[in-house]
Amino acid sequence: MANYDFDIGILGGGAAGLTIASGAAQLGAKTLLIEKEEQLGGDCLHYGCVPSKTLIKTAHVWHQAATAQRYGLPALAMKPVDFKDVAARIQSVIGTIQKHDSAERFCSLGVKVEFGNAQFTDEHAVRLNGNTHSARAWVIATGSSPSIVPIEGLDRTPYITNREIFCLDHLPVSMIFLGAGPIAVEMAQAFARLGSKVTVVQRSGQILGKEDQDMADGVMSALISDGVTFHLNAAILRVGDLGTEKEVVIKQADETISLMAEMIFVALGRAANVNGMGLEAIGLDFDKTGIKVNNRMRTNHRHIYAAGDVTGRYQFTHAAGYEGGIVISNAIFRLPRKADYTFLPWCTYSDPELASIGMNEATAKDQGIKYSVWTEEFKANDRSLAEGQESGKIKMILDQRQKPIGVQILGSRAGDLLSEWVAVLNGGVKLSTLAGAVHPYPTLGEINKKVAGTFFAKKIFSDRVKKALKLFFNLKGRACGTG
Repeated sequence: MANYDFDIGILGGGAAGLTIASGAAQLGAKTLLIEKEEQLGGDCLHYGCVPSKTLIKTAHVWHQAATAQRYGLPALAMKPVDFKDVAARIQSVIGTIQKHDSAERFCSLGVKVEFGNAQFTDEHAVRLNGNTHSARAWVIATGSSPSIVPIEGLDRTPYITNREIFCLDHLPVSMIFLGAGPIAVEMAQAFARLGSKVTVVQRSGQILGKEDQDMADGVMSALISDGVTFHLNAAILRVGDLGTEKEVVIKQADETISLMAEMIFVALGRAANVNGMGLEAIGLDFDKTGIKVNNRMRTNHRHIYAAGDVTGRYQFTHAAGYEGGIVISNAIFRLPRKADYTFLPWCTYSDPELASIGMNEATAKDQGIKYSVWTEEFKANDRSLAEGQESGKIKMILDQRQKPIGVQILGSRAGDLLSEWVAVLNGGVKLSTLAGAVHPYPTLGEINKKVAGTFFAKKIFSDRVKKALKLFFNLKGRACGTG
């Protein structure tokens, strides 16, 4: 048996890498963690989930203060936002969480942490800062970066991505967002609420392209009410630097339109971080979408795994953490465990939020599944009315067996509300159990019980049931002739 320096080596200190490093070390494996940046935490901590949700909260508080009259309060005199203060709060939150993701903490768990750019010299070893480190198993968890597509003039025009947006030294007067995925939608609404004039350019006919259009349109309507302007079905012809302003020239139908703004934010997808590691030299299978893995997160080399954004599968922090657990099972416990994404949840943290799990109508149609749709509106939920958050709905998708195969929630705190469905769908809980469960009143969570109850109500209150009850128990029927 070959003698390696480490039991397991991990490239990348983001969600997947940290999950694997922590678990492997605590299980007794000699673990090496290599991160190319100066700190652990990955894109999520420094440029993604944490700073974006911190900014979204700030914008939400500002928006509530600006619309205080909706809640029976006097109008407030609002001063302009100083984004330096906002950015300072964002960095403070990152700094607090960074302590949990520090090299010192992982060292206390038994993990050897190194920083720098590692490159494979063979299938079991990497070269880092002039030294060679070998491991019995390797995990590539190097994440992803903003994808910069070829647009005429972009290489000569200053722009920002999610790596720069959270440390701006001032609030932009105006911004043009190229793309309308979750990152762009969340940031467009936040900056519009803080006072920027925001325009969103989208190549297709809807925002949030992976969602059902009716749900995505609900999010777009909310952003429009916050002052965001949208250009859908728009081809980007070119961009240019005009000094204090940047120009984006688009084409919609047969019309060419020139858009002007102080800043351009590029959010046209993500690209897996696969370059510079010597993957070609060891014959690892990958392409521009990411590293190819099977359902056990193994690459074409049985002892090399990949997890997180670098696989190009599901680019969510919680998916990366889940995949990290799959790697630990296979690489450390040596127990064959497969990844199952059937009921993987996700959420766009706009206001209202849009959360999903399982199939939506679009995916069910693509797979030729016959389904039925059951909905409930938040405007019929008492807590929503009390909080002035009555927009949105829940949509439950049932297959021919009348079993739920997916749920989408558009509404206040939708991501939290979806957690009940995470338990129901992953745990195989019967829909009747959810419909019969007692939920506290008044809560937004009642909408989950309500949509399940609506499905059964059609059966329980049918003419057939009423006729049977009348026959057996001599019920007398309606007491009022109206309705």
